[in-house]
Amino acid sequence: MKTDLEIQKDVLEALKWEPFLSATEVGVAVKNGVVTLSGTVDSYLKKTGAEKAAKKVAGVKAVAEDIEVKFAGSLIKNDSEIAQTIINALKWHSAINEEKIKVKVEDGIVTLDGEVDWEFQKTSAAMQIENLIGVKRIVNNITIKAGLVSKELKQKVNAAFHRSATVDAEKINIDINGSKVTLSGKVRSWAEKNDAENAVWSAPGVNKVENNIDIESEVFTF
Repeated sequence: MKTDLEIQKDVLEALKWEPFLSATEVGVAVKNGVVTLSGTVDSYLKKTGAEKAAKKVAGVKAVAEDIEVKFAGSLIKNDSEIAQTIINALKWHSAINEEKIKVKVEDGIVTLDGEVDWEFQKTSAAMQIENLIGVKRIVNNITIKAGLVSKELKQKVNAAFHRSATVDAEKINIDINGSKVTLSGKVRSWAEKNDAENAVWSAPGVNKVENNIDIESEVFTF
């Protein structure tokens, strides 16, 4: 089982392998398996990329992200310019009907609202704009249109688990309430917990996931 020092070293190594990040941009602190990321970057993509990289490291219980996004003077845009750039970006995305998505920008913080048919459309909308200049943070309030009844939805979620190479379906309990899925049980790592949630989102009709899965391994400190 990893110590906090070993986890910190592994997270720093993981960040070095991210081509868009500089080793000096993000600081890493670890306490009881909880990783805190700090520093200043020049794009929202770097901010989310650092968080994703840290979450993939074995032994990480949770990630507290305290990275600030700041832009150089020549790259600063007003909210109106950012909003127009976002709308244009969504128009060119074949999987997204931009007419179903409403965009609000306030001080570089983007809020997305609307309703789509699939989780990947919700995720794609955010991914399409996270590297745009001026975007400091994205609040994704897009909802998923309800579709399947509970019994059929549970079958779809189970099938998604069994297709996943990284999820041990036997250790995860699934509770369905309408279009909300609640997960419980125990897995081997934070990455597996995250993969289980992603597998649920691949099932049609899911509009909310409550991930109560615990991580089996314990992290000891010196």
